[in-house]
Amino acid sequence: MRHASVQVRALLTEEERARYEKLFEVGKYLESQERRDLAYTIQRELEFLIEPAIERLQEKGRQRGNRDYLDPIVTRAKNNEEQI
Repeated sequence: MRHASVQVRALLTEEERARYEKLFEVGKYLESQERRDLAYTIQRELEFLIEPAIERLQEKGRQRGNRDYLDPIVTRAKNNEEQI
C-alpha cells in the first residue's frame, strides 16, 4: 500500500481521513495475506478518496502563486502612486 503525501492527508476532512485510515488498514491486511489483487482494489479506492484533497492542495498552490506574483506588482504600483 502506498500512502498519500503528508500535504494531501492534511487536507482530508475528518470523514475522509477516517475512511482513508480504515481502507489503508484493510489494504495492509490484504497485502499481508498475499491478496494483492484485492489490495490493488483498495489502493484504487484510496486514490479516488484523496482526489478532492489533491484538488484543494492545487487550489492552495494557485492562490499562493497568485499572491507571490501579484504582491510585488501591487507594491510597485503603490510606490509609483506615492511618487506622483
